[in-house]
Amino acid sequence: MPLLLPSARGPEMAPWCLLGARLLLVMPLLCLPPALTRAHRFSAPNTTLHHLALAPGQGALYVGAVNRLFQLSPELRLESVAVTGPVLDSPDCVPFRDPAECPQAQLMDNTNQLLLVSGRARELVACGQVRQGVCEKRRLEDVAELLYRAEDPGDGQFVAANTLGVPTVGLVVSGPDQDLLLVARGLAGKLSAGVPPLTVRQLAGPQPFSSEGLGRLVVGDLSDYNNSYVAALADAQSAYFVFRRRGDRAQAEYRSYVARVCLRDANLYSYVEVPLSCRGHGLVQAAALAPGALLGAFAAGPRGVQAALCAFPLAELDASMERARRLCYTAGGRGPSGAEEATVEYGVTSRCVTLPPDSPESYPCGDEHTPSPIAGRQPVEAGPLLQLEHSISAVAALQADGHTIAFLGDVRGQLHKVARVPVAACPQLPDCSSCLQAQDPLCGWCVLQGRCTRKSQCRRATQPNQWLWTYENGLCLHIQSVLPAHHPRQEQGQVTLLVPRLPTLAVDEYFHCAFGNYDSLAHVEGPQLACVTPPQDQLPLNPPGTDHITLPLVLMFEDVPVAATNFSFYDCGAVAALEAAAPCHACVGSLWRCHWCPQSSHCVYGEHCPEGERTIYSTQEADIQVRGPRACPQVEGLVGPPLVPVGWESRLALRVQNLQHFQGLPASYHCWLELPGQLQRLPASLEEVAGDSGLIHCQAQQFQPSMVQRELPVPIYVTRGEGQRLDNARTLHVTLYDCAVGHPDCSHCQAANRSLGCLWCSHGQPACRYGPLCPPGAVEPLCPTPRIETVEPLTGPPEGGLVLTIQGSNLGRDFADVQDAVSVAGRPCRPEPSLYRISTRIVCVTSPAPNRTMGPIQVAIKGRPPGISTQYFTYQDPVLLSLSPQRGPQAGGTQLTIHGQRLQTGGNISAFVGSQPCPIQEPVCPEAIVCHTMPQAIPGDAVVRVVFGQAQRLLLTSPFHYTANPQLVAAEPSVSFRGGGRLIRVRGTSLDVVQQPLLSVWLETSEGAAVKLQSQDPTPRSGCKVPAAAPQACIKLERGWLQCSSVCSINSSTLLLCRSPAVPDMASPRRVFFSLDNVHVDFASASGGQDFLYQPNPRLAPLHREGGPTGPYRLKPGHVLDVEGEGLNLAISKEEVRVHIGDGECLVKTLTLTHLYCEPPPRVPQPSNGSGTLLQFVVQMGNVRLALGPVQYEVEPVLSAFPVEAQVGLGIGAALLIAAVLLLTLMYRHKSKQALRDYQKVLVQLESLEIGVGDQCRKEFTDLMTEMTDLSSDLEASGIPFVDYRTYAERVLFPGRGGGTLQLAVEGLGEEGRRAPMHQGLMQLSNLLNSKLFLLTLIHTLEGQPSFSQRDRCHVASLLSLALHSKLEYLTEIMRTLLSDLASHYVRKNPKLMLRRTETMAEKLLTNWVSICLYAFLREVAGEPMYMLLRAIQYQVDKGPVDAVTGKAKRTLNDSRLLREDVEFRALTLMVLAGPGPGGPSRSNVALHIPTRVLDTDTITQVKEKVLDQIYKGTPFSQRPSAHTLDLEWRSGLAGHLTLSDEDVTSVTQNRWKRLNTLQHYKVPDGATVRLIPQLHNGGGVISQSLAPSCPSGENTPMLEDSEEGGIRLWHLVKTPEEPEVAKVRRSSLRDRDRERVRAKAIPEIYLTRLLSMKGTLQKFVDDAFQAILSVNRPVPIAVKYLFDFLDELAEKHSIEDPETLHIWKTNSLLLRFWVNTLKNPQLIFDVRVSDNVDAVLAVIAQTFMDSCTVSEHKVGRDSPVNKLLYAREIPRYKQMVERYYSDIRQSPPASYQEMNSALTELSGNYTSAPHCLQALQELYTHIHRYYDQIIGALEEDPVGQKMQLACRLQQIAALVENKVTDL
Repeated sequence: MPLLLPSARGPEMAPWCLLGARLLLVMPLLCLPPALTRAHRFSAPNTTLHHLALAPGQGALYVGAVNRLFQLSPELRLESVAVTGPVLDSPDCVPFRDPAECPQAQLMDNTNQLLLVSGRARELVACGQVRQGVCEKRRLEDVAELLYRAEDPGDGQFVAANTLGVPTVGLVVSGPDQDLLLVARGLAGKLSAGVPPLTVRQLAGPQPFSSEGLGRLVVGDLSDYNNSYVAALADAQSAYFVFRRRGDRAQAEYRSYVARVCLRDANLYSYVEVPLSCRGHGLVQAAALAPGALLGAFAAGPRGVQAALCAFPLAELDASMERARRLCYTAGGRGPSGAEEATVEYGVTSRCVTLPPDSPESYPCGDEHTPSPIAGRQPVEAGPLLQLEHSISAVAALQADGHTIAFLGDVRGQLHKVARVPVAACPQLPDCSSCLQAQDPLCGWCVLQGRCTRKSQCRRATQPNQWLWTYENGLCLHIQSVLPAHHPRQEQGQVTLLVPRLPTLAVDEYFHCAFGNYDSLAHVEGPQLACVTPPQDQLPLNPPGTDHITLPLVLMFEDVPVAATNFSFYDCGAVAALEAAAPCHACVGSLWRCHWCPQSSHCVYGEHCPEGERTIYSTQEADIQVRGPRACPQVEGLVGPPLVPVGWESRLALRVQNLQHFQGLPASYHCWLELPGQLQRLPASLEEVAGDSGLIHCQAQQFQPSMVQRELPVPIYVTRGEGQRLDNARTLHVTLYDCAVGHPDCSHCQAANRSLGCLWCSHGQPACRYGPLCPPGAVEPLCPTPRIETVEPLTGPPEGGLVLTIQGSNLGRDFADVQDAVSVAGRPCRPEPSLYRISTRIVCVTSPAPNRTMGPIQVAIKGRPPGISTQYFTYQDPVLLSLSPQRGPQAGGTQLTIHGQRLQTGGNISAFVGSQPCPIQEPVCPEAIVCHTMPQAIPGDAVVRVVFGQAQRLLLTSPFHYTANPQLVAAEPSVSFRGGGRLIRVRGTSLDVVQQPLLSVWLETSEGAAVKLQSQDPTPRSGCKVPAAAPQACIKLERGWLQCSSVCSINSSTLLLCRSPAVPDMASPRRVFFSLDNVHVDFASASGGQDFLYQPNPRLAPLHREGGPTGPYRLKPGHVLDVEGEGLNLAISKEEVRVHIGDGECLVKTLTLTHLYCEPPPRVPQPSNGSGTLLQFVVQMGNVRLALGPVQYEVEPVLSAFPVEAQVGLGIGAALLIAAVLLLTLMYRHKSKQALRDYQKVLVQLESLEIGVGDQCRKEFTDLMTEMTDLSSDLEASGIPFVDYRTYAERVLFPGRGGGTLQLAVEGLGEEGRRAPMHQGLMQLSNLLNSKLFLLTLIHTLEGQPSFSQRDRCHVASLLSLALHSKLEYLTEIMRTLLSDLASHYVRKNPKLMLRRTETMAEKLLTNWVSICLYAFLREVAGEPMYMLLRAIQYQVDKGPVDAVTGKAKRTLNDSRLLREDVEFRALTLMVLAGPGPGGPSRSNVALHIPTRVLDTDTITQVKEKVLDQIYKGTPFSQRPSAHTLDLEWRSGLAGHLTLSDEDVTSVTQNRWKRLNTLQHYKVPDGATVRLIPQLHNGGGVISQSLAPSCPSGENTPMLEDSEEGGIRLWHLVKTPEEPEVAKVRRSSLRDRDRERVRAKAIPEIYLTRLLSMKGTLQKFVDDAFQAILSVNRPVPIAVKYLFDFLDELAEKHSIEDPETLHIWKTNSLLLRFWVNTLKNPQLIFDVRVSDNVDAVLAVIAQTFMDSCTVSEHKVGRDSPVNKLLYAREIPRYKQMVERYYSDIRQSPPASYQEMNSALTELSGNYTSAPHCLQALQELYTHIHRYYDQIIGALEEDPVGQKMQLACRLQQIAALVENKVTDL
């Protein structure tokens, strides 16, 4: 295909022929002068070109093609060629030397997938499609010369995709000392599917192209995401990878992404990716890095066959990635709104975290502890710069002359040059003003193109006024004027536009005007343009209520707007229609040039009215007399007053002007009145007056409208002829009035305006009427007697000055009538003029009078009898007596009650405390006034003063005392359930002065929150005798918020007790505070900065009822109730919880997050009120009350008073009857059912025994749960003491070995020179192990040797596991092959026996593989319940005595370890003095007293162990001092120090039995102080050391042998029985041995109950551990799913359909092989001390787990071991758990090869110790050396091994390792 390099010619986009669909490179030739840029060509027949690479500095071009690599000169002359294919290969085979290794191999084309230049090494890196995508190095000067090709590459060297169509992209990055290769590839074939999509690989070193020790983008399952890479790009700091992918399996939609990695980050810690969006277009197809921007070609069009180019500024890209990185580092990936904006992608275990805020700056390229890989959620968007008709497959860009030139290659082989795409943002400026205002010197406005461009992009920029620039008269083109400014819409006309600086057009070019959607050609004359307006039918209608329409007038060139303004089209007819009252005024006075035609009443445009009609011209006309509104015919106003009485016939007259326009045209006139609800027309006549004036007389009319107000204005106008309305010069109306309205009595009537003519008329019903309507004799000149209706108040002080209000009627017609007419109780009362209301109200001020003066109120108006009230007024003296309370805070808010007599005096009462007002709370009572104090500046006394009108009373005897404001110093707890009611203790000072303390919370409510709201008044009072109501729970505040409050009780001056307020579920608390009268304190201020938190209400599950949902829960006396729930202890403690059964209380013993344990009343309580006969179980947590159903006690039946003789007889009869029935049953039942019957009997007996010990179990369990709760709190600080992975792996791989697991023999060699060859030989052995054929031959050969023991097999398997730990994928493949061979072997014999033991290396490899893969699951899931089980066992064992000599304990599950004697003991609490030194933890600097629980029967060593356990709680066991290096010192008083030991001179010895010393022996009391001190080694015999070596832990190996030559035997709690020789001989017979065995099994019931008690106490922890192992609620470890799928494949392969066989395989491979071992040996995973007794208990639990995994039915009988009897009832349930576990795993989605490989890749780096790997290789070689000849023989016999020269390679290794001379 020809190759054509582009020249610099052509317009903006020019197509050229291109070499391919995905190939584009910009060469420096583009920058050469035109004479040097002629086209060069290169073509290669019979091949396809795929990749180009340019050598820096020399210009050589390298082309990667199918089966060829070409080296070209800058002129594209062929310099060298390398042939790379075809190659004999298969994508299903790893690279091979011998074709026999890959039978399906065939000749395949080698398509170049990656072509890169390493400048430092002067090498060309080429990666092809064949041989799983391995790469090779070639010399830059001659590509035909091969520098490196891996002969036997491992899968770590598979680089490129081996599938055609899956792209591979890469970069060579220069590091500080070597070049690195960054490669990204998509999902390829099966064998290389485990290769991560992005890797960092080394180019130099022993294994080029290997990613070992470098960064890899680990992906959970690449097929879920299916990354397809488009480009790999780099700038000075970062590498960018552009690709497409989907989110996961659930998100089928693909999106475009760009990822960024720091160039100096070889571990990919800095990986960040964000989505890309080319607005409105599809996925990215190609990309290039331009200066300052990333160019991306995206699919476009309906089917993606078109293309769009988008530019993403690098600054914006980097900012988006930095934001995602910052959020993932410091905010858990959450943005300010709480939404997830960044996450860790690709299914890895890392998560976004919350590191310090400066972490992004401290780790700009990430680190080991930072999360990775990070994916941002917010896409970076850009609009398309241009679009093409064909899809773009390649993009390249360069910068020239400050501009970016982009080259686009499409799928049709065409090259498009996007010339001079500006770096400036000119295209982003949409209009001329923004373009010029940006003041960008590169940007200007191209007038005729209508866009902001560079000057070179404007085609006519050289012509004047074509390209407007900010710095040259920076004004946009505009229309300066338009003549005329507006135009009537009814006719077309010409409009002239003045446009300064108008560009000049060519002869055949034109401007045109656009009036909205109407175009008109423009005629240009200089700066002026003339355009014709559109016709009327082309104009839109006027908007409603307007007389014109305004359209944009745009001057256009082609389709480009040049300048614009607005232009209006008016309608004169609409002008008059909009003003009906004065159409002529509106017409001639408008903005438009409209005239009025009076005779036809039309508003017209043009010169004058048609047909010679007189015209009233517009105001805008000049030099015309008849113009403007003053020339219009109009009504000027009414003749006479506008008042018209209702009910009387009236005649109206109006003055008119300018009627001369109607001369010679007679017509009729009418008056129109717009009455309410009707329009009334009155005939009228015209009376002409001199000049142009006249009078219109309306016909007389009597008006009778419905009057609701005193006066009614009615509009009036005049019409001429048939509806021709005369203009009203101003608003005209007449006023209708009715005297009766608003004048209810005589005084009002006479006070009315005299011009109305209203009189008080007594005719008929007395009323106020218009004068002529009242008969002459019925007019009343004088008004009736005044009438007093109410008087307020009726009491007043003797000093007078009280404002008195008198209301009634006929109380005078003006103030002069009443000025001296009022008296109160015979004393004058002075009226107030401003408050007087005619006839209805008099307000006067009383005069002084003696106390107790009483009398009526009298109003005496001149000429009329006085009006006297029926109410009496009393002068009384109010008295102030006392206050309550007498003190309050200076902030105010105290509700003050003033006690006294006759306090309800007057109506205007106010109170004062000192100078501050005290607002009174209504009502005022005769004996009490309630007010609220206001703030006072300083504390002190203040006199209380009450003002009654103008009189005041002082309370001098008891002033009110302002105290200092209360202060809050502490408040706890700080959390509550939403239901509220939790007791909050608040401490402070001066709290007793607060009258009503409140705890309040402000809530922001959402829609749907149901809240019962109350009045805002906190303490409403309805009357004097009614007490104030309590504050309401919730009130409404402003902004829609709520305030919910609860009243606190004052305990003392320093303590408040508050209940947390209840808050609605859908409301959000915003502020929690205390209201102490007027003092408001936030909860956080009172609690030392701790905000108050509301937690969701707890949820409790109903009690499990045996009788179904309606039946009661049956409670056995003494049982501890276990109630399950959620969130139980989030906001309450166990002491605050109240649980009731009927009227009795169930004492809460333990409260956890999910469980509540309470001890019911021992006696049956009585039902609570209203609950019927059943007892209701109710849990009260604050205000939250949870009823969990009825409870029924199971009461033991009471024996009736039955005669003893009858009982005996009945018993004998029953016994005989039962015996007979049993005899008949035995006769007719088959003998095979005997075992089942025994099994059922044993179960019944066990159940009876468990019921008997149930109470003890529950009490023990309650204590244990309390201890475990404390332990959980400790673990939150210290954590579970897991061993690290290295220790775990060594303990699992090499069990039983001590400290140093492996020893490197090479360190002991004498000759320093031997180390290097040996090291080299071991490294070659490591490489040889990578050969699958060699490794399998080695394993089979070793296993075939008779002297190769089972122990040797296990050891070699572990050595291989350690040596290949960094290649777990390879180790897994080996294990699969060996297991397949093992299955083939057992299928021929008995398949159920496979994996039963660990007899082969395959089985040991399986054990090691499972242990390695499940380490993370142990730490994250199963570790915590297993550790809690271990600690619970230790705690229970330590609570009872343990014999230090025999190792037997009172509390155990193992009958062989059971202490069967009753040993009396007492629990003691020792105060251990712990501090600096050996006796205390190193972190302690001050001595502390630590309480420790021990037993008085404990030996001193046992006490030391318990003391160390307590002091070093949470410290790993390996970091603790040994008990045998310390002594226990008992301190009493100031100088009493006694060192205690197991043996000393005080030890008691009797009959050759020496008893170990105990605390009881030393008489150490409860509460004694002890201390651990360093052990004395020269103590002069004070302390005997004889016990230390033989009994290090106090309960280890039993010491039954003599400890001294004299035959002294040690004992602790019990003596071991002596067995003389005679007794031993007597037992030699078989019968005696059988009898002894039966006796040993017959455990007395009392001892069996001890085992059952221990079992019941530990049951919950055993269940939790089993549930963690066998639960699938969380994702099953992928290794388990992978293993089980493999076993299913094996069964299917060998046609094994028996489910029992598959069950056995899975059980043997996982549960028995790994979990039983972990249960029995917790020291594998935990750094703890496991005593012998704990180990014995774990053995029973592990045996129970084993029994649960078997398929056969689990039956026990009388002769069954006690350990099996213990869990006989639980094992069926555990079996169901195992079956369900297997079933759920089988039904889960299969584990893919890629997922497993990704997980193994991540695990491979956990153990990377090079010395340990060398040690493993050396020990492995010792086994090889042992069978050297046999291994060499096996390798030489294998034909494939011969071709691979495996034997020769092993001989070379032997020569290096042991200096052995080979026969090479």
